Amino acid sequence: MNSVNDRSRDIGPFVPGPDDDMLICRCEEITKGEIRKAVHEGMWTLTEIRRYLRTGMGLCQGQTCSRLVKGIVARELGISPAELEPATSRVPMRPIEMKIFANEALDEREDG
Repeated sequence: MNSVNDRSRDIGPFVPGPDDDMLICRCEEITKGEIRKAVHEGMWTLTEIRRYLRTGMGLCQGQTCSRLVKGIVARELGISPAELEPATSRVPMRPIEMKIFANEALDEREDG
């Protein structure tokens, strides 16, 4: 078992820090304290943190905060940031008008 995901080990209690109000994810307005607290509540992977707090899901898609979040999580777990698996990412999406799909279907019927 990967030692990072060994949930039986004790990482200690959450102790508020003086800089916990520092904004880490500007797009979603997530603070360092919120990330630290989430780790102590059981979110030990970057994907869990992303799903729970929405870090890296704002306009910049994590370009600004992902390294900071990774460092905070690693520090709280007492491991190297290199040991953390990267968060699951998705392709950027944009809305598509239905007529584009309809035109594509018509083109296929005419060709086939």
